[in-house]
Amino acid sequence: MAGPSGARTAQIGRAMSVATQTLFTAEQLMLMPDDGCRRELVAGELRTMPPPGWKHGAVESRLCARLANHVESRGLGVVLAGDPGFLLASDPDTVLAPDVAFIRNEHIPPELSDERYWPGPPDLAVEVVSHRRPARALHKKAMAWLDFGVLLVWVVHPEQRTVTVYRPGAEPETLSEGDSLDGHDLLPGFRCPVADLFRLR
Repeated sequence: MAGPSGARTAQIGRAMSVATQTLFTAEQLMLMPDDGCRRELVAGELRTMPPPGWKHGAVESRLCARLANHVESRGLGVVLAGDPGFLLASDPDTVLAPDVAFIRNEHIPPELSDERYWPGPPDLAVEVVSHRRPARALHKKAMAWLDFGVLLVWVVHPEQRTVTVYRPGAEPETLSEGDSLDGHDLLPGFRCPVADLFRLR
């Protein structure tokens, strides 16, 4: 798998705190202890982020449920949650983990190890802003997702109650509570009022 250019990696490399300058591999990342922290690799450099707050989890859960219901009822592919890792480049390795991801049927390989990171990018990546992962950092990560081949990125901002939509070749579009989130050609028929994502009851 070919690695991204240094410029692409730098988009997100400066946005997260660097835990160490030692280069790690995807296999080493997989073997690290499950201590509740999210870990990613950017060109072999380890990024460690503490668990987000409860509101982050509530918004993520609501969006994931709506996505999964839509995808499963139409047999479109698979929705992944729980910070799944995607191996996007090798030697040095880059492994990124969105909050939620969607992969179309045609991009699901016939044989795939249960214990490995997904080989390649998802079709949709969802990132939720938190006090530990500010909007500016996630904007850079969203642009990096597009560079790696993701077709649609949603950055959800619970405090502002907005969703910013990223697509290749288009300017980011920010939706407010009066708008609806659209799946475009990637998720035909999917629509979700943005306001619904932020209701807690």
